[in-house]
Amino acid sequence: MVTIDLSGKIAIVTGAGQGLGQCTATVLHAAGANVVINFFDDPSGGNRRRAEETAARLGERAVAIAADVRDGAQIRQMFAVAEERFGQVNIVVNNAGATKRGEFVELTEEDWADGFALKFFGAVRVTRAAWPHLRESHGSVIHISGIGGRTPGAQFAIGGSVNAALLSFTKALAEMGLRDGVQVNCISPGTIRTERYSKRLETMAREQGIAMNEAEAAFVKAQRVSRIGEPSEIAGMVAYLVTEGRFLHGSIIDIDGGATKTV
Repeated sequence: MVTIDLSGKIAIVTGAGQGLGQCTATVLHAAGANVVINFFDDPSGGNRRRAEETAARLGERAVAIAADVRDGAQIRQMFAVAEERFGQVNIVVNNAGATKRGEFVELTEEDWADGFALKFFGAVRVTRAAWPHLRESHGSVIHISGIGGRTPGAQFAIGGSVNAALLSFTKALAEMGLRDGVQVNCISPGTIRTERYSKRLETMAREQGIAMNEAEAAFVKAQRVSRIGEPSEIAGMVAYLVTEGRFLHGSIIDIDGGATKTV
C-alpha cells in the first residue's frame, strides 16, 4: 500500500498561484506538508490574489510568498522567510515558467532570453538556494519540464529547448545528489487541463466554428494521445516521488497520455 504522509515536511512550489503549481501545493498540503506558494507579483495583481486565496483556503500550514525566479536576491529572501515561518525546507518543486510559442523567424532574441531566464535559469537559481537546505534535510527537488524537451515541434522551439536543458540539468544534478543525499527527478507533463490549455482550446473552437468538446476531441486525435491530463495527476506523482518513490533518482518521468513516441 502506498502511503503519502508528509507531516512535518516543508515544501516550496514555484509558480504556484494557479494551474499545476497550485494543484501541487494543494496536494502536498493535504498530505501533511507545510507549503510555500511562490508567485510572481505581476502588475495586474492577479497572481498575488490567486496565491493568497489559495494560502487562505489551505490555512495556517500555507503561506504565499512573492519572488521572481529571475532574481536571485528575491529567491534567497523567499527561503529565509520560509525557514523562519516553518523551519528546514525538505521539498522544492521547480514549476515556474511559461515560454512563448510561435514561428521561429518571428521569435525575438528577447523571447528566447526570457524563456531561458524564467524557466531554466529560474530552476537553476532556486535549486542553488535550496541545496544547502535539501542537503541538510536529505530532501528532494523535482523539476517540472515538458514533453517538448524530447519531442519538440516547430511552434515550440523555445519551450523545447528550455525543457531539454532541464532534462540535462536533472541528470547532472542527480549525480551530485548521490553525494549529498538529495533526491533529484524531473516530470515531463503532456497537455494538461490548465488555464493555458483552455485558452488554446477556445481559440481552436472559435477558429473552426465548433463546440469546445468537439475541439478537444479533435485536439486529442491530432496529438495522438489517450486524453488530456489533469493537474492532480502531476501533483500526485510529485507527492509519490517524495514519499514512497524515493528509489526514483535522476528519472525523467513522462506523464503525457502517450504523446512521447521516442525511446
